[in-house]
Amino acid sequence: RFFITMASSKTGDGVSETQTGKKSKKNQNQVDESELLTVPDGWKEPVFTKDDNPRGLLEESSFATLFPKYREAYLKECWPLVEKALGEAHIKASLDLIEGSITVSTTKKTFDPYAIVRARDLIKLLARSVPFEQAVRILQDDMACDIIKIGTLVRNRERFVKRRQRLIGPKGSTLKALELLTNCYVMVQGNTVSALGPFKGLKEVRKVVMDTMKNVHPIYNIKTLMIKRELSKDPELRMQNWERFLPQFRHKNLSKRKEPKKKSVKKEYTPFPPPQPESKVDKELATGEFFLRESVKKRKKMEEIKVKQAEALTKKQEERNKAFIPPKEKPLMKKTTKGKNRGPHLSKNKTSESACCDILTCFVTAPAESKLDIEAIKDKVKKAKTKKLGAPPVNPAPPSSTATDKKKKNQSKNKS
Repeated sequence: RFFITMASSKTGDGVSETQTGKKSKKNQNQVDESELLTVPDGWKEPVFTKDDNPRGLLEESSFATLFPKYREAYLKECWPLVEKALGEAHIKASLDLIEGSITVSTTKKTFDPYAIVRARDLIKLLARSVPFEQAVRILQDDMACDIIKIGTLVRNRERFVKRRQRLIGPKGSTLKALELLTNCYVMVQGNTVSALGPFKGLKEVRKVVMDTMKNVHPIYNIKTLMIKRELSKDPELRMQNWERFLPQFRHKNLSKRKEPKKKSVKKEYTPFPPPQPESKVDKELATGEFFLRESVKKRKKMEEIKVKQAEALTKKQEERNKAFIPPKEKPLMKKTTKGKNRGPHLSKNKTSESACCDILTCFVTAPAESKLDIEAIKDKVKKAKTKKLGAPPVNPAPPSSTATDKKKKNQSKNKS
């Protein structure tokens, strides 16, 4: 502040220039913080050699980790390769199959103090089912690892398995997309997720895994990573804020909490206790029954009982009488005959007598102006008597001799 005020006094206008000086200092601080957070392009950490630490380490340090039974066969096969890789950094490794543990420790020749930490990460990754070809990369300077514990993030086991499978995706497609975008190797095994890669990628992997276990689909985070990757290629947009380009996903809470049918309304808090309920004696005093005689009290009770009994009897009588009340009948509709407006034509199912009646009614109801032919009507009546609709012809065939003989025999028997 002293230097800024001195510079502003030299220029002339003290108040305005002190303010500009403060703003410029704030801008410088902001630039410095952003530069510290980002690694410059093309920068590589120099390799730590024996010349940097010629005397070695003062104390021996060691790390041990346990491995599951199913990893025993694989570790036996690749153990010579593990010893060879750690031998280059002058670190001693031992495999104990009885206890099921791996131990790494420094030696007198070890010069890199951080080599034992990398060896510890190597045995952790091997114990978490990471193949040796990928786990060896941790010994490089620009590589790091992160073992994310996801077992305790979800209580329900079935829900946990579903969300873990969602992270892997169909045929491992989601996990492969995440590996390509973050340049990391990701291994989902049991209750942990092991990630191996650069520091920037590990940060993104942890975010995606934690969001997935919190019921946020990984495809949303993968989409944002793809957009960020394209934006980072543009040198103009590199130093700008990317929030306007990134998608805004709204959280939809589909499962609403079930509300109870009977909601209990909380009463207002009062420091005073509730009023004491009235006793039987207090109620009698209020109505004046307390001062009546016992005989009068009994009489009143009997009257109340009789009134209640009378009400109950009337209700029962009404219920019984309901059974005797006839239901309301629907009005009968008149049936319309098919041959109503057909005139003198006959219906198929009528007998000869009914047919004759129909013919007569047709002619009787006919208008008086038309002349009636009585002989023609008589002929029609005679024909209708002999004629049966759907029956054999009018002149039936003469009965056979056998039928007449049978009739004669039956008549003779009846006479006798």
